[in-house]
Amino acid sequence: MHNTGIPAAKALEKLKDGNKRYLNASANPGDVSPAIRKKTCDEGQFPYAIVITCSDSRVIPEAIFSAGIGEIFTIRVAGNVMDNHQLGSVQYAAAHLGTKLVVVLGHTHCGAVGAALGSGEPEKYVKTLTDEIKKAIGGETDENTACRKNVERSVSIIKESLGYNGGAEGAVNTIGAIYNIESGEVEFL
Repeated sequence: MHNTGIPAAKALEKLKDGNKRYLNASANPGDVSPAIRKKTCDEGQFPYAIVITCSDSRVIPEAIFSAGIGEIFTIRVAGNVMDNHQLGSVQYAAAHLGTKLVVVLGHTHCGAVGAALGSGEPEKYVKTLTDEIKKAIGGETDENTACRKNVERSVSIIKESLGYNGGAEGAVNTIGAIYNIESGEVEFL
């Protein structure tokens, strides 16, 4: 039997509250104890949110949202771009783990967005990422606006591909957010 998960609105409040705690924290207050490791091993995982974010080492969703083991299903790829692998991971967490909230978390000073804005030709595999970002940003030249547009495109892909538009009670909802790597604050779009 699948976990029905908490409603998307309650999951969003947990993320917002966790980010508030993070802003002044010097360590992650999330539970990473031996007891929670054993519990999630024995009983499984029931994350309250799915977070698709960049691979940037400064962007750590569990820390940003003061979460511990088993609380956030994190999917990381440079530039938080969406392809079938990421969509499959989102679908798995929603369908099999009962998670009702999907957050695409972009961030300021994103190297992948910067590479897409750059004038040079990226290397072979990096180009697959920057090509996706360029589809999102078009002719945009402002890095912050480009980051936001990139997040909005990934949100749109999830909504169109998986139908995770929220609305009905108990439905999966998808939203975007931007993490400010300097202040630590998350702006939900």
